[in-house]
Amino acid sequence: MGGQYRITGDKYPRLRRPKRRRRLVLAVLASTTALGLVGWGTLQLIDVFTGDDQAAAAGPKADCSARVSPSPTAGKAGGKTSGKPESYPAPGKITVNVLNATPRSGLAKDTAEELKKRGFRIGNVGNATEEYDKKVKGTALLLGAKAAEDTALPVLNTQLADARLKTDGRKKATEVDLVIGTGFKALSKQKDADAALAELTRPKPTPTPTKTC
Repeated sequence: MGGQYRITGDKYPRLRRPKRRRRLVLAVLASTTALGLVGWGTLQLIDVFTGDDQAAAAGPKADCSARVSPSPTAGKAGGKTSGKPESYPAPGKITVNVLNATPRSGLAKDTAEELKKRGFRIGNVGNATEEYDKKVKGTALLLGAKAAEDTALPVLNTQLADARLKTDGRKKATEVDLVIGTGFKALSKQKDADAALAELTRPKPTPTPTKTC
């Protein structure tokens, strides 16, 4: 080539990309990133301000699960439920009239002595009235006031098996009759009676719903 400037040698100048184009690409990338961050932040703000309303509208099932847990209440004989453990009087507060409705002599006396050893108070001891004499076919008949149905009668019932409970018109709830029937052999063993009494007065769990969050 001719002219004032000549290229000599085997090295040529490297052509570089204009700096303006590189800056433009970087600016576009920065703008895209900034817009993404702004959009994400906006969504977070929307969740903050609307999250409580959505949870309230969904109701308690959306954030809490109900679980049933037992709470203690007292039970009563025969599979029923009673209100409080103190509704059952202690044996020492129950007066038992022991009446023999069988032809066997001395049965009422022996039974009364055993009940006394177990802490019961003893009232009248003797033969049953004509209404029940030789007419009680099972183990025994336990008689008491209506108020004794859930108190004194179940306590006395722990001392023997298969007795029948019946209420009458008497007023005193802590005085009951044990009418010995023809099927009676003996009171329950002491350990069995104590276990039955403990089970009667032990608080029974009743399911109550509780929330776990």
